[in-house]
Formats: sequence, structure tokens, C-alpha cells
Amino acid sequence: MNKPHKKNGAVWLAALPLYLFTLVFVLGPLVYMLILSFQKRADVWGVVHEFTLANYQNILTPVYLETFVESFRLALTSTFFIVLIGYPFGYFMAKLSAPWKKRMMLLLMVPFWTSSLIRLYGWIIIFRAKGTLDQLLMGLGLIDKPLKLLYSYEAVVVGMVYALLQFMILAVYSSAEKLDWNLVQAARDLGATPFQAFYTVTLKLTLPGLLSGVILTFIPSMGLFFIADLLGGNKIVLVGSLIQDQLMKAHNWPFAAALSVVLMILTSLMITLYKRVTHSNELEGIL
Repeated sequence: MNKPHKKNGAVWLAALPLYLFTLVFVLGPLVYMLILSFQKRADVWGVVHEFTLANYQNILTPVYLETFVESFRLALTSTFFIVLIGYPFGYFMAKLSAPWKKRMMLLLMVPFWTSSLIRLYGWIIIFRAKGTLDQLLMGLGLIDKPLKLLYSYEAVVVGMVYALLQFMILAVYSSAEKLDWNLVQAARDLGATPFQAFYTVTLKLTLPGLLSGVILTFIPSMGLFFIADLLGGNKIVLVGSLIQDQLMKAHNWPFAAALSVVLMILTSLMITLYKRVTHSNELEGIL
């Protein structure tokens, strides 16, 4: 009679370290950041424990709103190209034979074995004036003078796509690999064109993977400030760069906390939207 209680107690004790870790290292910092965002900055160093909404009001000033807009625009641009490249890659990768799937998976994992900073410095060598790209294009006679791509918006977009493309490919691949290809063939047998079969069957069934890839690429691209710093110089300021400057240079911790809270809210809204879309897609599949 006491066995269920003993089993439940054992499960609870086994999960206790996870709950404690989550409480101390996840929930605790989030609560501290929220409380800090409503406090005042001290004149010299530290924080004055007085309630204020000035930090959030300060975000509404044009210069900081422009930073959010620029970060959002860069995230949209990067995500667009990532989807454009990553979705076909993951889709056709799922249709390969088992040995080739393993080979492609290995190629996707190799970049993770090297520091992202080292890989980005490789792009600096490629994009700099009279660098690898300029020498190649001038050698082919396609350009007469260096393109000067380094420290430009285009270079930052390329860096974002390069750093986050694997996440989109793996998300789409995991969804496409589970796809029942007989459904696609059935749509073709019923008279659907290849595009109609793709749109009505393949795209809808792989939509959860596509949306997962969008979440995994769009959200980080708003905060990967080191890519903007290395490839864009000081011309492109992201929300992540602004938070870092407020923490390390201005020492305005309450304002940095307020920026982090707003960014976290935007992230949570995107995740909620993703859950609703995938849930509605599952309901359509059931009906």
C-alpha cells in the first residue's frame, strides 16, 4: 500500500537538485534583474534602492528605440537568408541515403569544434580590403578595385548567417526526416503539381521544424553583438552591444537590466507565437 508513496518520494528527491538549480541559477537571476530594472543608478558606482520607472522611460527615447529597430531589422534580414538557404538544405538532406546523412551531419558539426571568434576572424581576412575575396574577384576580372566589404552591414549579415545557419538546417532536417513521403506521393497521384504537393503537404508538415529554426536564429541574432563589433566595427549597434556598454562602460546597471527585461519580453512573445502556430498546425492535422 505504501509503494506508490515511496515511489513518488523517490522521484521527488531525484528531481530536487534540478529544481534547486533552476531556482538558484535561472529564476533567481531573472527576479534580481527585474527588481534591478526598477531602481536608480548611483552617482558614482552601484545602485540606489529607490523605485523608479525612469529606466523604461529612457528606452523610449529615439536613440535607444533606433537600436531596437536596427536589431530587429538585422534579425529579420539574417533570418530571411538563413531560411532561404537552410530550409532547402535541411529538406534535401533528409532525402539522402543513410551514409550520406551521416557525412553531412559531420560536416555540419565540424564548425562547432572551433571557436566562433576564430571563425569570424577568418571572415575578416576574407572581407578586408585586398583580402581573399577581393584578390579572387580582381583575378577573375570581375572588379577593378577592392569592394571594402569589411565593417559594413552586408558583412554583419553574412556573419550572422554563417554563425546561425546550422541551427536552421538541423531543425528543418529533424522535421523533414520524420515526414511520411507516401503522403507527398499520394498528393501527386491525386493530381497535385509538385508545387501544390509541396505547399499543401510538405511545407505544412515541416512547419514546426521551420519555425523552430526561425526561433533559434532570430532571437540570437538580436543579441550577438560580438559579430556586429567584429564585422561591422562601431557602425552597427545591437541591443546586446547596448547592454554591454551600459554594464561595462557606463556602469548603469539598472538601465542595462531594463533593456534585458524588454529583450526577454520580446523573446517570450516570439516563443508564445511559435507555440500557438505549431499547436494550430497540429489541430489542423488531426482534423
